[in-house]
Amino acid sequence: MSQVTLYNYFRSSTSYRVRIALNLKNIEYKYSPVHLLNNGGEQFSPTYKALNPMSEVPTLEHDGLIIGQSVAIIEYLEEQFPNPNLFPRDSQKRAKIRQFCENINSFLHPLSNLKVLKYLEDNHGYDQRQKEVWINHWYQKGLNALEAWLQKNMGKYSFADQVTVADCFLVPMVFTSERFNVDLSPFKNIMSVNSRCLELDAFKNAHPFRQVDTPAELRIS
Repeated sequence: MSQVTLYNYFRSSTSYRVRIALNLKNIEYKYSPVHLLNNGGEQFSPTYKALNPMSEVPTLEHDGLIIGQSVAIIEYLEEQFPNPNLFPRDSQKRAKIRQFCENINSFLHPLSNLKVLKYLEDNHGYDQRQKEVWINHWYQKGLNALEAWLQKNMGKYSFADQVTVADCFLVPMVFTSERFNVDLSPFKNIMSVNSRCLELDAFKNAHPFRQVDTPAELRIS
């Protein structure tokens, strides 16, 4: 197998998604940390911008290909390393799972993105508490939609009883929600699936607090 390199940041939820997918597929990879805060943000360095002009993480490098955006990366991994599969073979089931993932990727994730929160801080004077209120307000709508989707589709995991890409998106979303003190108590389905996923080594080993660039004060065993 050609070397797979993942440029990522321990606390980035999109990086977390890709780490889970790599682990589920048993793909060995080089972990290349990009600190989003140090020195004004290492993602803005000329070296990294040459890899990812959006100055975002994650970025995957494999077999001469450099690709950004977690959705595109995970779909690429699915095509290049199809076993075990993270997408159902049935097209209607795949569409349902993509809908679930996009509810997280397109609606929930941008609301807590570092760039968005920095804009609120720099241009509107938001402190940490105000940022948390902002995130809570918008997250409730998205979480309610996810909870309803799971009510119809979940089994042991997000979609029936097999781990799928939906779980790769759900678990990091819960981590981010907890980080910003979102009230998750009403969302029993979300928390049930999250708990079962976190029992699996692929999810445990991808956890933000178990990475090489995790600060010592946050590290867990």
